[in-house]
Amino acid sequence: MLILPEEIYYTYMSPEKVKDVVEQHIVGGNYIEEYTFYDKDQEQYIPKMNDIPFFNRQVKVALRNCGRMDFGSLDAYIARDGYFALHKALTSMQPTDVIQEVKASGLRGRGGGGFPTGIKWEAGYNAPAGQKYIICNADEGDPGAFMDRSILEGDPHSIIEAMMIGGFAIGADKGYVYVRAEYPIAVERLGDAIEEARERGLLGQKLFDTDFIFDLEIRIGAGAFVCGEETSLMASTEGRRGEPVQKPPFPFERGLFGKPTIINNVETFANIPPIIIKGGDWLAQFGTEKSKGTKVFALAGNIVNTGIVEIPMGTTLGDVVYKIGGGIPNHKSFKAAQIGGPSGGCITKENLNTPLDYESVSKLGAIMGSGGLIVMDEDTCMVDTARYFMDFIQDESCGKCTPCRLGTKRMLEILERIAAGKGNEGDVELLIELGETIKRTAMCGLGQTAPNPVLSTIQYFREEYDEHIRKHRCEAGVCGELFVSPCENACPAHINVPGYLALAAEGRFLDAYRLIRQENPFPAVCGRICTHPCEFKCRRAQLDEAIAISDLKRYIADQAFQNEKFSTQDIVVQKNGKSIGIIGSGPSGLTCGYYLARLGYEVHVYESNPVPGGMLNVGIPKYRLPKDVLMHEIELIERSGVNIHLNTKVGLDISLDDLRQRHDSVYIASGTHLSKKMDVPGEDLAGVIHGIDFLREVNLGNPVEVGKKVVVVGGGNTAFDSARTALRLGAKEVTMLYRRTRYDMPADPREIEEALEEGIIIKELVAPVRVLGKDHVEAVECQVMELSGFDNSGRPRPQAKEGELITVRTDMVIPAVSQMTDLPFVDRHGAIKLTKWDTFEVDKDSQMTTMPGVFAGGDVVRGSDVAIAAIADGKRAAQNIDVYLGGKGELNKGLPIDIPQPVIDEELMEHERFPMKVMDPNTRKFTFDEVVQGYHRLNAIAESMRCLRCDRR
Repeated sequence: MLILPEEIYYTYMSPEKVKDVVEQHIVGGNYIEEYTFYDKDQEQYIPKMNDIPFFNRQVKVALRNCGRMDFGSLDAYIARDGYFALHKALTSMQPTDVIQEVKASGLRGRGGGGFPTGIKWEAGYNAPAGQKYIICNADEGDPGAFMDRSILEGDPHSIIEAMMIGGFAIGADKGYVYVRAEYPIAVERLGDAIEEARERGLLGQKLFDTDFIFDLEIRIGAGAFVCGEETSLMASTEGRRGEPVQKPPFPFERGLFGKPTIINNVETFANIPPIIIKGGDWLAQFGTEKSKGTKVFALAGNIVNTGIVEIPMGTTLGDVVYKIGGGIPNHKSFKAAQIGGPSGGCITKENLNTPLDYESVSKLGAIMGSGGLIVMDEDTCMVDTARYFMDFIQDESCGKCTPCRLGTKRMLEILERIAAGKGNEGDVELLIELGETIKRTAMCGLGQTAPNPVLSTIQYFREEYDEHIRKHRCEAGVCGELFVSPCENACPAHINVPGYLALAAEGRFLDAYRLIRQENPFPAVCGRICTHPCEFKCRRAQLDEAIAISDLKRYIADQAFQNEKFSTQDIVVQKNGKSIGIIGSGPSGLTCGYYLARLGYEVHVYESNPVPGGMLNVGIPKYRLPKDVLMHEIELIERSGVNIHLNTKVGLDISLDDLRQRHDSVYIASGTHLSKKMDVPGEDLAGVIHGIDFLREVNLGNPVEVGKKVVVVGGGNTAFDSARTALRLGAKEVTMLYRRTRYDMPADPREIEEALEEGIIIKELVAPVRVLGKDHVEAVECQVMELSGFDNSGRPRPQAKEGELITVRTDMVIPAVSQMTDLPFVDRHGAIKLTKWDTFEVDKDSQMTTMPGVFAGGDVVRGSDVAIAAIADGKRAAQNIDVYLGGKGELNKGLPIDIPQPVIDEELMEHERFPMKVMDPNTRKFTFDEVVQGYHRLNAIAESMRCLRCDRR
């Protein structure tokens, strides 16, 4: 219900007139928090704001009128209590009373520094009587920031009123609004509002039968970023060059035209009228103990909902990004947020629970700034981000002081060199030294905060700088000099994706297979089970959909197997007389062995299982990875000279010391084959079998009896493989329990969809606390969870809902929560050091463990991870082992393959991915036949032709 003021203070405007004005000037969303409107044009009801997540967490103080009234009408502003605060201040308060209310509100400057506004006004009041000025700093120059512009354009009268109140409080009769020329609409609307206020007797005259006189002018700046600094702003206002001067004296002592001056930014002033009307305690109810009120942010960057938001101080970054901002588009992960503009710093995913207030943000090496909040996803290169902000700062430097003029130039040159792949060891240390020096010696706040983005990105993302310098690689795929194509750059094995797609488009599938196999000896396997990070970087997705890179790899491999021709030149390699021992025949071990054998090493792989392939063979069901496909690629690896010894458990049948004596070097790639327990009561009951053990028994062909009602605990690929396997073994009902939501599951999204199609039930936000039963499992008792905050990985953090438990009836439980290493051959107190997670501690560059000559890679180093990462580790280990044994580290990848030149399509047409044939869910859930049945030849060629060939230069 709309409540009109009981008392109208203006003789020229009756209560009836107020009501008419309000009804006349309601536009769009005015009072939408109280009403649901019916839109006659669209013939639909417009929902309340408090039903929309973007709005229902906001508290509008500074933005209270924006979008809710006619910005060009003084009457509309008065109808929303406009100028009531000024009337109250002039007729019933003393200047000290106004200042006291502002102090009581806890309002701090919203322009960046966060200095208490009441204390600043008090300093202005205490300045010697005489001519004083008050200035509104509307020179909003941060990239991506448009908070002040929105207020000036949507509610100009609130700034006029606030400046008049401020002038009354400090004893000033003249004010200036300094606006940059890039805001022509804001200048126009503010100018119109000033003229209307002057015409109605609100400016330039004695107001409300008092002696207070105040007038206001606009000063338009040329857009120099440095003029956001208060001494530069005053110089520009006076008509001089916008350059900073040393402080003291401070502006409240000697400011504009040498007179005492108080400067606040637009948002700070926008808070003043409601403080005076409702009292300082009203604003102080919002926010934190030391950061009161609300803060306006300009959400920009990689986020679903961009725009202006106003939230209580202390709202966490995670809530702003995910609950208000709607999260990251295209299922990308949050990487960091740049807060405070070019003078600010980064907040990373480990700090998503950080409250957005002055103290908390400052502890992370950033500043609140004016409110720019640029969200960055996994595709953001932090070196490039630092270079961008430093380029901006260097360009905007006024050049008055040497540290800022030359120091930022030198920093920019170093960053540009690193981004171009020409960085040198010591460049990062030089950046830190330069940055710290500039912070200490620059004249003004611009120069003193200029190094912040660089120092912040180095602090939190040092590894990206090192990777650019040492490996000449930009993981995000942004620095164009460091990669050929985004897809190849994203692939851990660095396969030439555009190359094999070009070959496939011409029907040269055997050549395409050979090209893939130069970097990855498992094309057919990866074409079926790879999580395809390459597709997440595919530029085609910016047009329609990403290329089906992984599916095409699978088709190419299948075609190659059907028309197999291998030259002896690619296979026979002269031996070099040195021997390598490899523990584990999984993807990492076999990849390492394959490349070492092609360098002439005698390679022996020791596998504890009766079949080779490691988790590829015993952990992945046949409906995803047929065994004949896997064994065929393993056979090709054996042909290259790799000897596989099955049923040989290192630590039992042979010791690590024996291997070191037999071989010149050892590579450990034994994976993570132990299931991690849930550690809940009843886990040892009959009917409970852990996911890895369950899949191993099934894949080895051992008899496994499943229950009628099966419960699987977990949300990873192992959990889904277990659930779908249980269904195929005869379970009537399979339910998966997961403590987060379905969208937070780490499993491949396609496998989740296929499981749902097959009738598998997913219960979200539940965590088992007890397995119930006497001699055999009968049920699982679960704690109901809710998501609250974020963990260190940036994922929503589950939290128990006190007192809420549910029971799920079952006769079989398959926990699949995680996996651990099995290292019976390692003395945990010996020469090889392990991490607290029982993974190997290795040199990140050489992959050597703390035992000389012994290397490790794959899951025993990373923890449970995907196959393509293990393959990449194995290939890199082969290079490192070769270097260790005196070689050059140059792998023998076979003969070069001629790749077709790209055909430039002048008219690029949108076209979605070509579909593959998939077995019907009602048929496939009863069989272990392969679910995804591949491409038709014509569709495969057509899909390959969708590639944009962004490898061309």
